Amino acid sequence: MSQIIEYSEKVMDHFHHPRNVGEIENASGVGTVGNARCGDIMRIYLDIDENRMIKDCRFKTFGCGAAVATSSMATELIKGKSVEEALKLTNKAVQEALGGLPAVKVHCSLLAEEAVHAALWDYAKKNNLQLEGLKPPVNDIEERDRSAEGSPETHSAEDTAETHSPEGAAETHSPEDTPETFYAKPGE
Repeated sequence: MSQIIEYSEKVMDHFHHPRNVGEIENASGVGTVGNARCGDIMRIYLDIDENRMIKDCRFKTFGCGAAVATSSMATELIKGKSVEEALKLTNKAVQEALGGLPAVKVHCSLLAEEAVHAALWDYAKKNNLQLEGLKPPVNDIEERDRSAEGSPETHSAEDTAETHSPEGAAETHSPEDTPETFYAKPGE
């Protein structure tokens, strides 16, 4: 049985009109994380200048509408910021900027935070930098201990229930339905 999930207007806007979709050739840092339980995969690309400012950032996401929206918002929140400021991005900041997420979709904001941090890790590694507070990336967000932030480390069966977003914006995890860029606009 399908479950209807209500999303904020901002979530729907970032899903229907995502910002910063795509790749950056020769990116300064690239981070990819996923959630094995739901199948979402997020990749963030960063273009960082010599002053450690994020000139550009892009994303490719394979997942539900909330995953696309959180990827879009995360890139908006860090674009034009310093590496140190981007490192402070949290899943809660992404959720707040989107006007909230349903409890069963909070893991999408965790993916966005981890993907940004994984891209920063890649940047630091490529440039032999040590960034205070930066932790090694995880492949699956369930590997990261979230108990210190009060976020669940694992998700219940309801988290992985089949879902559909309002206004006909179908969520899909099918590779056949998703173009090479991981991202599919509603109705495509």
